[in-house]
Amino acid sequence: MSSTEDRLKKLVQENLDIGQDPNLDAGFGESGVSSVDAVAFIKLVGQEFNVAIPPGDFSQFQTLRELAQYVDSNSG
Repeated sequence: MSSTEDRLKKLVQENLDIGQDPNLDAGFGESGVSSVDAVAFIKLVGQEFNVAIPPGDFSQFQTLRELAQYVDSNSG
């Protein structure tokens, strides 16, 4: 597991009430995260990692692992 994935899991635990350990390969909907909460979480991730995540790119993230890969590919 990459350090980005570890940090994302911690952000999920601190900011989303999913009632379980975050699964990096589960979809946001499968984890019980509403679309509104998912958008807010993506914005939080952008701030935390200092990465611009355009609203149009949000739909490409089906899982936390995909989000981690995006952050790793686009961070300074």
